[in-house]
Amino acid sequence: MTINQNDTDFNQKENDMNQKGINLNQNGIDINEHVPKREPQRQRYFMSRCKELVQAKERELGRKLTFHDQTFGCQMNFKDSEKLNGILEEIGYVPIDSEDADFVYYNTCTVRENANIRVYGRLGTLKTYKKKNPQMIIAMCGCMMQEEEEVQKVKDVYQFVDIVFGTHNIFKLAELLYECLTSRARIFDVWEKTDLIIEDLPSDRKLRFKAGVNIMFGCNNFCSYCIVPYVRGRERSRKPEDIVAEVERLAREGVVEVMLLGQNVNSYGKNLEHPVSFAQLLQMVEKVEGIERIRFMTSHPKDLSDELIEVMAASKKICRHLHLPVQSGSTHLLKLMNRHYTKEQYLELVQKLREAMPDLSLTTDIIVGFPGETEEDFQETLDIVRKAEYDSAFTFLYSKRSGTPAAKMEGQVPDAVAYERFGRLLKVVGETARERNARLLGKTELVLAEEIDEKDASMITGRLSNNNVVHFKADTSVIGKIVPVVLEEAKGFYYIGRLSDG
Repeated sequence: MTINQNDTDFNQKENDMNQKGINLNQNGIDINEHVPKREPQRQRYFMSRCKELVQAKERELGRKLTFHDQTFGCQMNFKDSEKLNGILEEIGYVPIDSEDADFVYYNTCTVRENANIRVYGRLGTLKTYKKKNPQMIIAMCGCMMQEEEEVQKVKDVYQFVDIVFGTHNIFKLAELLYECLTSRARIFDVWEKTDLIIEDLPSDRKLRFKAGVNIMFGCNNFCSYCIVPYVRGRERSRKPEDIVAEVERLAREGVVEVMLLGQNVNSYGKNLEHPVSFAQLLQMVEKVEGIERIRFMTSHPKDLSDELIEVMAASKKICRHLHLPVQSGSTHLLKLMNRHYTKEQYLELVQKLREAMPDLSLTTDIIVGFPGETEEDFQETLDIVRKAEYDSAFTFLYSKRSGTPAAKMEGQVPDAVAYERFGRLLKVVGETARERNARLLGKTELVLAEEIDEKDASMITGRLSNNNVVHFKADTSVIGKIVPVVLEEAKGFYYIGRLSDG
């Protein structure tokens, strides 16, 4: 047997610790009652303790323990779920597609009311599974669990839910799970706020060649319709050196595309001890060898600087795509929304971006039926869609969220009126998108091949730098690579292409 230096170091450490009366388990973790106080060492301790409990249960059952996750909402939630899955896999759970698992968690969203309704609708299924397997553990976390009334509802009505935690202590899953496994008590641990940023824990990425990287948490904008600042807390930026170190590690693991994530990336770095602008952070990340594409979201129009535009325009790695939520084309409604810009200012910004990057793909978010919206206001929204020439838009019917100023505003728009306007908006967005996307027809563009097409196994699905989807015939060997594709058909929001011979 070959003993390397790490083995020697570990054995020496084990001998030293045993002489001091400290007991190490197979992972080199002290399993006496000396629970670390600092993070992430504390969570690694509890991961190790949970692993021992899971292994004992596996021997009893003669099989591996399983887990299943359901994630709702934004990319920040999906990034959080990668962390949760990484922790569970480190503990010893195996992921499965069915909710008939030993551990199931719902990572919830509460931006719109229907997100809450969907979660509660699915909980009934879990209750049925838990009757078959009383040892099953069910957890709920995420934004919805930051709302006091929702937590109380889970306590009172859904008593088969075992663990509830929020957005601020995602990293604490192993500790909460250990408490549940050892006591079989219901665990409710929701923090109102935090200054902690704990990132150095396992993570399970869905794709080996692309990854999300959190650069900041929380939001300070308080748009009148939005509950995010209340459930995600105030803005907290990670240190740039920590972000760059993570990107460097990802590059070594084969990642070629990173997505920098934050509720408002344009305000990154303002609360750091030594402030760093988002544009400066992008330049740091761009220097990482192996990373070929850099994306980011989301940008708030009021904070998008000339410096950022200059950095994007000069970059060979930053993707030619910008998601710039407008929400409404009416200056009157934008003021009620607390967005801090006018229609004219937004269009001036779009013009700057187009002049600096003519090939830029611009996408947006639009809300229809905001309280007080008149037909004239809605016509202003249609006008801004035509003038900004969006490549695509995420369109939403206004959803009243309790606890936000907009929920108490007068002039709530009747559903029938909102739905009719919504249909007209979709038509205009579709027309604009078709015109924009037709400009690339017949051209050869670079595509990051991501996965086998869901509808046709002979096709591969990938994305252009501008984030548009492309389907093209190829074998699976191209997945994870950036390849030239001739765009032969424009289908509105996506293309059909073929691999270039050249």
